[in-house]
Amino acid sequence: MKTVELIAPCHFGMEAVLKREIQELGYEISQVEDGKVTFVGDMEAICYANIFLRTAERILLKVGRVHAETFDELFEKTKALPWEDYIPGNGKFWVAKATSIKSRLFSPSDIQSIMKKAIVERLKTVYHKEWFEESGASYPIRVSFMKDEAVIGLDTSGDSLHKRGYRLLTSKAPITETLASALILMTPWNRERILVDPFCGSGTIPIEAAMIAANIAPGMNRSFLANDWDNLIPKKLWYGAADEAAELVDTGISVDIQGYDADGSIVKAARENARRAGVEHLIHFQQRPVSELSHPKKYGFVITNPPYGERLSEKEQLPQLYREIGKGFARLDCWSEYVITAYEDAEKYIGRKADKNRKIYNGMMKTYLYQFLGPKPPRAKKQGSQID
Repeated sequence: MKTVELIAPCHFGMEAVLKREIQELGYEISQVEDGKVTFVGDMEAICYANIFLRTAERILLKVGRVHAETFDELFEKTKALPWEDYIPGNGKFWVAKATSIKSRLFSPSDIQSIMKKAIVERLKTVYHKEWFEESGASYPIRVSFMKDEAVIGLDTSGDSLHKRGYRLLTSKAPITETLASALILMTPWNRERILVDPFCGSGTIPIEAAMIAANIAPGMNRSFLANDWDNLIPKKLWYGAADEAAELVDTGISVDIQGYDADGSIVKAARENARRAGVEHLIHFQQRPVSELSHPKKYGFVITNPPYGERLSEKEQLPQLYREIGKGFARLDCWSEYVITAYEDAEKYIGRKADKNRKIYNGMMKTYLYQFLGPKPPRAKKQGSQID
């Protein structure tokens, strides 16, 4: 089967997590850059990446990389790419998104228009047509310029991969499903350990944790644009990947995952989202303020996204809120806590210096992941190893 390069964009700061995920699927990494990981695979890899990757935003099929400093140059180099290898005669194609950083060509609408014309000119000569009906499957194109180098790819996903399909209702400042997964996968948490989110909002962090614990592939219950690319991906490849995802699911596990929120209506929404994700029986949701954060057991994890105070009225309440967070952490013996927030004074009011602090972009918002690391639990003694 023909090998291709695939590009997986992700949240800035989460490239290492995505790289590990791709390697665990069995694919070779060809490049890691800010906000994206490029890897080598075949057409089947498009199916597996879309269905199984938890931290990628979408999967792009790389068509080419070109250097262009003028629109004439962009036109000619785009026209020179083998578009007929990907887009059939009846395919619907357009440049859906163009971004440009530190490049001479910076107008997204002009880049989109020039590239569309170039692709039309190329396909006219191949398909011997003067006009394209574009009545078939969709092949949206994305291009990103960085220092006059343009990476061009076809979007195989359609809706962003963070749209798992389970989240109907969200809280005021939701965290995306992909970022929630990345935060969890950054930690040593596993399904044998307790996980509490005291600001669970619409339930995204607990739900993603439960899906990881139960081995539920994030894309197994949704569709992708490339499902209809019959010229490139036989349907049996999609069925094969989906069947494997279904076989790996194990919802009969026993876990201790808890989500609290002070707002009862939001807790109700979180329960409904968990039900839609098929994990409601794995999570204990409860209306409870952070001032009541406690747990009798040791060696658990807090992973949470507390309020940042985007609204001025909320800003005044943040010092007290983060003091309560600090008091709650103090009551959790031997726990590890991971807090993602844009609030610059988080450590000051929590009352502890984080062991690690990592900058992460939540969309365009700069946030910090404060990591307060607890001790590892003692290893369980093997039965029969005790000598009398």
